[in-house]
Amino acid sequence: MISRINNFDFLRFIFASFVIISHSYALSGATEGDILSRITKSQMNFSYVGVHGFFIISGYLIFNSLLRCKGLADYYWKRLLRLYPALFVVLFLTVLLAPAVYESSVPYLHNKSVYTYIPQNLTLFFRQKGIDGVFENNPYKHSINGSLWTICYEFSMYIMVSFLFFIRKKKFMKIVVILLFIISYALTIFHPDFLFGVFRRMELGSGSFYNLMCFFTAGMVLTYLDIKSKKTENILIILSFIVLALSIYMGFFIYASYITIPILVILLGKRSTQYINRLGEVVGDTSYGIYIYSFPVQQTLMYFFKLDPVLLMIITLPLSFMLGYISWHLIEKKALGYKDLFAKKAIQ
Repeated sequence: MISRINNFDFLRFIFASFVIISHSYALSGATEGDILSRITKSQMNFSYVGVHGFFIISGYLIFNSLLRCKGLADYYWKRLLRLYPALFVVLFLTVLLAPAVYESSVPYLHNKSVYTYIPQNLTLFFRQKGIDGVFENNPYKHSINGSLWTICYEFSMYIMVSFLFFIRKKKFMKIVVILLFIISYALTIFHPDFLFGVFRRMELGSGSFYNLMCFFTAGMVLTYLDIKSKKTENILIILSFIVLALSIYMGFFIYASYITIPILVILLGKRSTQYINRLGEVVGDTSYGIYIYSFPVQQTLMYFFKLDPVLLMIITLPLSFMLGYISWHLIEKKALGYKDLFAKKAIQ
């Protein structure tokens, strides 16, 4: 059982902020990446850490959720409640407010892409990146909410994990989880185009799928890591950081990152550090809201003000934090109040 008092909410908040930092450079049309990209010679940037950090934590927490759930209906219901209510609201607000940044000779209400934007993005797998006439003159053209690209991969991981429901109490479950990690690691490094055509039909990239699956399954594997000694845990954290730093310097980052980064994220997340371990209780789990609102906020700021990367970042961060807070308390938290609906029916 995962302790409710941990650092995961804080880490997700940081990871959402990291995504904003990287996007500030891409969306402002900057020719250079963020400072982490420059330090590591483009081997990784803040967005890389943020997105993969999300998948690591998700793999760890979702796998634990599967082990505790009452049935597949209960499992999928909780996943849908976590994703869809907030997603629908941000899509609806996008369509509602888009006329303020609309530039086209075609009247907004006569534009077919307006009416397909919400339903297509709700499919998760056949995402419509934009609405014709919206942000087409921004430095980063056409895309209204580029952050949404990861949600289809996230839901794909939920589907993959659900197949393990039928063997979750078997002794060989651990072996299966480890094999999933090894397979995704091998495909990511050596054969990222495997089943390329199959993934393309679902508008997914095979390389992206295996890459994200590798981080997700690493989080799953680490649910079995049980270190009793704080000293041993500290040594493992320090060693992982050293190996990660050396891998960046010596050029084997692609091989080491799938092991070192998950170890660092999960071991630091499982800890309960004073003050930051209460972020979820005090503020709420705002990371998802921050993530899905920040991109359209940045695109809107660029449309009206043409900001440089630093100023775009400085203004976007507090605005996104506020929207994430509102999203959690008015939508996500209320929706999750129904999360035990299928569990109660199972008991009855």
